[in-house]
Amino acid sequence: MSAGRRPLARLATATLCAAATATVLAGPPAHAAAGRPGLDGPRPAAALLEQCTGTDPVVCTYPDLPPGHYDVTVMLGDRLGAASTQVQAEARRLMVDTVHTADGELARRTFTVNVRDPESQQNQPVGEGTPGLTLTFTGDAPHVAGIGIRPADARTPRLALLGDSTVTDQGGAPYTGWGQRLPAHLRIGVSVINHSGSGESTVSVLAKPEMFDALVPQLRPGDVALVQLAHNDKTTTAEQYRANLTEIVERVRATGATPVLVTPVVRLRFDGDQLSSTGLIETAAGSLPQHVRDVAADLDADLVDLTALSEELVEGLGPVDAQPIYLVRENGDRTHTSWYGAGVYADLVAGELRRLGLVPERYWR
Repeated sequence: MSAGRRPLARLATATLCAAATATVLAGPPAHAAAGRPGLDGPRPAAALLEQCTGTDPVVCTYPDLPPGHYDVTVMLGDRLGAASTQVQAEARRLMVDTVHTADGELARRTFTVNVRDPESQQNQPVGEGTPGLTLTFTGDAPHVAGIGIRPADARTPRLALLGDSTVTDQGGAPYTGWGQRLPAHLRIGVSVINHSGSGESTVSVLAKPEMFDALVPQLRPGDVALVQLAHNDKTTTAEQYRANLTEIVERVRATGATPVLVTPVVRLRFDGDQLSSTGLIETAAGSLPQHVRDVAADLDADLVDLTALSEELVEGLGPVDAQPIYLVRENGDRTHTSWYGAGVYADLVAGELRRLGLVPERYWR
């Protein structure tokens, strides 16, 4: 890790534990902690559950919560039967993967969620999505017995993502970015800001004020910013591509945050039993993943080589067995990932972040 930083390490364990216990709302007798802006002071758990509708999925909406970061506690399970529940927040962000509970069993889970406007892709119009915080409980037999919400500590570390359609919070199924499934790997105390958008390149994120310029003020010392941009740099010259990546790295570092360059996921494009040049994101400017690796080496920046990892995985599976990772069977799309595939790539990214030590071990599930 460059420059001797300890990213995401400034929130003390004691503070983390205190925040988690303060949010517990396990049923109607319990009461929320006082002073939640936007929730009109303390509310009983039953009142928060009253803002939930449906049975499969169960959708809970809190429109009076302003944009910001919130610690959420949920009690999953059913006092009258078995349940199987996963938790999504906002635009299909997976916060808690499937939890199975037996008859009468309740399982407590906590996480931190970023509420923003627009709700999904950063390049969408302001006002896109549902105001406030939306929690969705889905699964084979979803059930929620309690909900707690409180503003996150102002010192809560942020894990920012700057990327394209393979990373972004996709608003509609079956499209899913790996950034949508990354939060499920993290415990309460880290807020994932997915500042990505379909069609974005190193050129466009620097040109549009709502993209990189809007992300920079949100970064503080100790935060981490993952940058995966290549799929849409088809006409960017090698010199400009490297210059753009360099500018992004240097501006992230100026905030005190740690930049991490991420090579792009491969496309499902084969030439025989190996991925083609298109599958490996090669253009007239050469291998864009190699340019990313070179810039990371030149700037002594951390690197997640997602191209190499996804290449090994996809070639190992072959052109047929790798299809469920992408949307080939749904609509012929060999670039964008399915819900399943996004989870596969989020697992790879999470593994690399743990290996690099950029996120302290206590934050991982």
